[in-house]
Amino acid sequence: MDIAFRFDQARITSQALHYVGLKADEEAMIVSPTLLEADDHTESLLMKYFLSAFKSQELFHLGYNTVPEDNTILSAVSRIFSRPDTLLEESVKLAEHLYDCSEHPSIKSGDFFVVHFEDCILEGEITDAIGLFKAEQISHFLKVLRANNSMDVRSESGIDVNKLDKGCIIFNIDAENGYVAAQVDRTNPGNEAAYWSKEFLRLKNRNDAYHHTSKAMELCKEFISVEMPDRFHVTPADQADLLNRTAQFFREHDTFGVQEFASEVMEDPQVIDEFTRYKSEFENDRQVSVDDGFDISAPAFKKQARIFKSVIKLDKNFHIYVHGNREMIERGVEPDGRKYYKVYFDEER
Repeated sequence: MDIAFRFDQARITSQALHYVGLKADEEAMIVSPTLLEADDHTESLLMKYFLSAFKSQELFHLGYNTVPEDNTILSAVSRIFSRPDTLLEESVKLAEHLYDCSEHPSIKSGDFFVVHFEDCILEGEITDAIGLFKAEQISHFLKVLRANNSMDVRSESGIDVNKLDKGCIIFNIDAENGYVAAQVDRTNPGNEAAYWSKEFLRLKNRNDAYHHTSKAMELCKEFISVEMPDRFHVTPADQADLLNRTAQFFREHDTFGVQEFASEVMEDPQVIDEFTRYKSEFENDRQVSVDDGFDISAPAFKKQARIFKSVIKLDKNFHIYVHGNREMIERGVEPDGRKYYKVYFDEER
């Protein structure tokens, strides 16, 4: 199923808000003693803020250890799912856990929301869900005041409802495997940001078509772009052709089979053998599994296809974008040693 989750019928049943300071700077937490109350207009804006950023259909499971007692997130969400009236109590534990994970000096402090939703849809099933959201960026706004035929303007600061920094939706499904979760992380893309997904949430890949499609495309791109130049005599034009044919395979097939793909795209028996060997190395190095056969996920292909840009970069002067038909481009060397590409075409546009 291409659209894994939907929130068009979702509604908030309860929510809590706390402030999580930066532990590395010994900045304190601020814990609210009551649940957050919001009027209809504010709640509508909060729904937009919480949910509109979840566009990727990639799903995860919670926890390296799926025993709730050994995992703060699992323990807290399990209790909230079974007793929604404990949300405030459990939200404090979650805020404390996030604070303990905020030791890197580049991590930002921020407002932390814990929200219980009902009527979310995951893979066609209606379920409740728990959202964990952290607002780290403060935006500045101008507020125009009108009174007695006069105008004034003031500056205010706050959270931009169009820019969720960090978020995770945990669906009340597949509890025995650590529930099913989706995440957003828009800030600090470096290693320090791993605290959100790895240390705080402890996310692990879900064994589904999206995961296998993403990892298989990463595997193919790395093999063609990195491994093949070391093992075989391939030109940048050959690499561009292989990347195009790989993307075409994923675009035109409903299922992926390792042998079918290798035979259709790689063709050469020596290259096929090396690709099979490299697949095992790729899986071991990254601690991931790429099935030998799986259904291709259209959303995963669409996301990964962005990195399949077949570009030949020539010094600082030119880039040649190759979209197909390897026979239409030739590489050569002039008698004086200058290198060149010859490009054939039928029609100039």
